[in-house]
Amino acid sequence: MCVENLDEGGEKMETFGLCKTPNEKSSDLAKSHMERICENTVAIDSKQNPLIDFVPVTRSGDWSDIGSREYMEDTHVCISDLAKKYGYHSLDQETVSFYGVFDGHGGKGAAHFFCDSLPRVIVEDAEFPLELEKVVTRSFMQTDTQFAKICAVQSALSSGTTALTAMIIGRSLLVANAGDCRAVLSRLGMAVEMSKDHRPCCIKERKRVESLGGYIDDGYLNGQLAVTRALGDWHLEGMKGIGERGGPLSAEPELRMITLTKDDEFLIIGSDGIWDVFSNQNAVDFARRRLQEHNDTKLCCKELVEEAIRRGATDNLTAVMVCFHSDPPARMGVHRTRVPRGISAEGFHSLRRSLEA
Repeated sequence: MCVENLDEGGEKMETFGLCKTPNEKSSDLAKSHMERICENTVAIDSKQNPLIDFVPVTRSGDWSDIGSREYMEDTHVCISDLAKKYGYHSLDQETVSFYGVFDGHGGKGAAHFFCDSLPRVIVEDAEFPLELEKVVTRSFMQTDTQFAKICAVQSALSSGTTALTAMIIGRSLLVANAGDCRAVLSRLGMAVEMSKDHRPCCIKERKRVESLGGYIDDGYLNGQLAVTRALGDWHLEGMKGIGERGGPLSAEPELRMITLTKDDEFLIIGSDGIWDVFSNQNAVDFARRRLQEHNDTKLCCKELVEEAIRRGATDNLTAVMVCFHSDPPARMGVHRTRVPRGISAEGFHSLRRSLEA
C-alpha cells in the first residue's frame, strides 16, 4: 500500500490539477483536453455557471480488515502525486492523483502485482495524461499480459483480482473498473454510482461472455468465478486468451469520467465485502453523518469497515474515501410540507354507518 503526504492529523490534503510528463505538449493544450465536458455534463459559459470554477481540495483516508477470512487478499493504493512518485516533473504545481482497490481471489499475488505495477504503467505511457481513457484501458490490458508472462515462470503467483481505480486531474474524475469493487460519489448527499459490478447475472456481461465461447453455470463464469471481468486468472483453463478477442474473462475496464462541481462531496471506493451489507445510498448516508461528526476521512473509513463487520460481512473489507472539500458535508435541512388530509367517499359512508349504529 502506498500512502503519501500525510498531514499532522493523519489525513492527506492536496489541491489537484494536471500533472505533466516529460513528453507533454503545452500546459494550455493539456488543460483544454482534460477539462473537456464529460459524461452527463453540459457546456455552459463560466459567467452563467459558477460551478465550473470549482477547484477540488482533496483529503483521503483508507482502512482495511481481514474480516472472518483466513487470509487477507485485498490491497489498496493512495498516491497523491502520480508523476512525482515515479520521477516525472510537474509544471505549475499541477498533479494527478491515483487511488485503487484490488480484491484478490485464489491468493494475494495478483492483487499485489497490479497494485504495485498498474500506476507505473499508466504514468509511463507516452500519451499520459492527454489521452487518459485510452491510456488507462491500455495499461490494464498490458499489465494483465505482463502478469501472464510472470506466472508462466512463477506459478506460485497464479491468482486473480478485481480492480477499481480512480484518478483526479483538475476537476476531472475518471473511474475504471474491472470486477465487483465499486465506487460511489456523494452529490449533495445523493449517491451516484460511478461503476457497474461485472457479475454473471448482468445481461450485458452474459451476452459478451457467450459471444466469446464462455458460459454461465449456476451464477458463475464457466462454473468457476463470481465475476466476469478480472485481472490475472491465466491459470484457469478457458478463461483468457492472447489476441484481439481474448476470452470470456476480460481485463478490459469500463470507464466513467465526470467533471466535478462544488456539489460533489466525496467518493467511496470499496471492495465487494463493503457492498454486501451496504447499499450505495446507505453508505453515503453513513459516511456523511460520520464526516459531520469528526471530519476525519481515515476514521470514517474505519467506522465504515467496522459497521460492515457488525452487519455480518464475512469477506475481506477495504474502504478508500476521497473528499473534495476541506469542510465536512453541509447538514441538510428537512423541508416539511403540509399534506392535505381527506377521506374517501367510501370511508365517509363507512364511518357514518358506524356512528349511526
